Amino acid sequence: MVSLTAPYVSGFLAFREVPFLVDAVQQLREKEPRLMPQAASSSSAPAGFGVACHLGVLTDLPCIGVAKKLLQVDGLENNALHKEKIRLLKAGGDSFPLMGGSGTVLGMALKSHDHSTKPLYVSVGHKMSLEAAVRLTHGCCKFRIPEPVRQADIRSRDYIRRTLGVQGAPALQPER
Repeated sequence: MVSLTAPYVSGFLAFREVPFLVDAVQQLREKEPRLMPQAASSSSAPAGFGVACHLGVLTDLPCIGVAKKLLQVDGLENNALHKEKIRLLKAGGDSFPLMGGSGTVLGMALKSHDHSTKPLYVSVGHKMSLEAAVRLTHGCCKFRIPEPVRQADIRSRDYIRRTLGVQGAPALQPER
């Protein structure tokens, strides 16, 4: 459990959350180095330098940005054209580039498994190419959300319910 000291501000999540993540990585390195991850996944920031980049640089871990919603930056919009491209994704692993108005590829929209109706948005974080990030993300998906993230959500919500008696922390259901 941590006490957040900064408010949520869209686009500045790293400044709120990365210090706690860096502490967790350092504790793991000291106490259980055999459990150190080979790569980390964090929220995606196609704008350039989000949590995944920030965490990767500070910990020297390869990191991937993964988001459930499109961050609308550099001309990216969840408009009719974007929705049509999503509709054309047929099988798990299908993807298309997220091209910003500047002409830069900011990430990829990925159909994470055959039954998913909503894509994931994958971007590079640190020490990882976009193609490798997409392959690794797809390889981690039994459901829509990559399994390490899904399991962390399930366990954290269960912990909150048990420890704090909070009933408003719903169990995570598989997303399609």
